[in-house]
Amino acid sequence: MAGRQAYDIETDVIEHAAGEKIDVSAIGAAHAPWWNRTLCEVNDSWVRLGVMEGDFHWHKHDDTDEFFMVLEGHLDIELEDQMVSLEPGQAFTVPKGVMHFPHSRGRSVVLMIERAGVVPTGD
Repeated sequence: MAGRQAYDIETDVIEHAAGEKIDVSAIGAAHAPWWNRTLCEVNDSWVRLGVMEGDFHWHKHDDTDEFFMVLEGHLDIELEDQMVSLEPGQAFTVPKGVMHFPHSRGRSVVLMIERAGVVPTGD
């Protein structure tokens, strides 16, 4: 992974079952940047939480959209033809097959919704 951030991404475990209360703010506050986990599964989608700081990398998901909602911090999502800037409480869905490059401006906590089984680092 030369030139890339070391990511702590886990996809094999769903942290919380349906019917279980989840303290998303406490989970986000407890982790260092580049931590990413599946909080729960809703129907055929995963609700994931990412703690980010700095740049991710260019990637895409061929068969699934990716929803980003900023809870803390600031996230820019660079697309091939535009930059989408998100503040807390703002969200954006990257359509499937679209190349994107997330840039966290300082420490950010981001909620993501993706199809279950997604490879977070892209196809």
